[in-house]
Amino acid sequence: MNVTSKAFAAALVVCGLSAAACGGTVGGATAGSARNDSPVSHTVAQATEAAPPAAATPPAGKSAPARPLSGKVVVIDPGHNGLNYKYPSKINKKVNVLTQWKACDTTGTATDNGYSEAAFTWDVSQRLAKILKERGATVKLTRSDNSSVGPCITERAAIGNKAKADAAISVHADGAPSSGHGFHVIIPKKINGPVDPVVDSSRRLGLDVRDSIKSVAGLPYSTYIGSKALSFRDDLGGLNLSTVPKIFVESGNMRNPGDAAKFQNPAFRQKLALSLADGLQKYLN
Repeated sequence: MNVTSKAFAAALVVCGLSAAACGGTVGGATAGSARNDSPVSHTVAQATEAAPPAAATPPAGKSAPARPLSGKVVVIDPGHNGLNYKYPSKINKKVNVLTQWKACDTTGTATDNGYSEAAFTWDVSQRLAKILKERGATVKLTRSDNSSVGPCITERAAIGNKAKADAAISVHADGAPSSGHGFHVIIPKKINGPVDPVVDSSRRLGLDVRDSIKSVAGLPYSTYIGSKALSFRDDLGGLNLSTVPKIFVESGNMRNPGDAAKFQNPAFRQKLALSLADGLQKYLN
């Protein structure tokens, strides 16, 4: 469904979009996406391009490609959900993330022309899942479509815990002021809680994924938050409640024209998925 710029702007006001939508000021910098911390406007554009077809079966006499991730379990958490905006009473319900109480989820952010973060994260996550499965990993996603609601951030963490994942990754895109661009990786802090034993391994995971995004996807480090594309936080339920190594990836700033153009390019989304897969594989191996 299409929305006018005026309607979209009104939705932003209703949902409370602000420069602190990603959870407020972090380390002196302001994050702008709606993690699950404060509701942000709904958007409706959906990614329609399918992921590329699976690799062809090797010719007779040729060996099948190696499956370097056999036996590994990876949980992918595509941020938000496509219909969150229709159910504010559900997604605004407060849940305990141990350091504070937060909304169950948010709508996420969007590009200026209405391509939603939920659609972007769903598309990239589908592509990532396909690559990881081809490499032998067992892959679980925290949501099964982009046309429903939730789940809550507490449930998203629980899915990774229940799966006893070797690694978990939450895919997002930011909604910061348009002057900022580039990606960053969010890594958990110790909070005297369940995430503490995996903080160090989460940091290693974050470094491997960061390096791969830079080298494979060719994205620059964020210019507006973090240091060398790393941001350490203790206010995200998806991290605080995780008992498995987990990170958030803010793929870039959807409100920046350059980043937004990349996000809407299927070839770029495939390259980003590949970079995430390579980073995960480096960590897991």
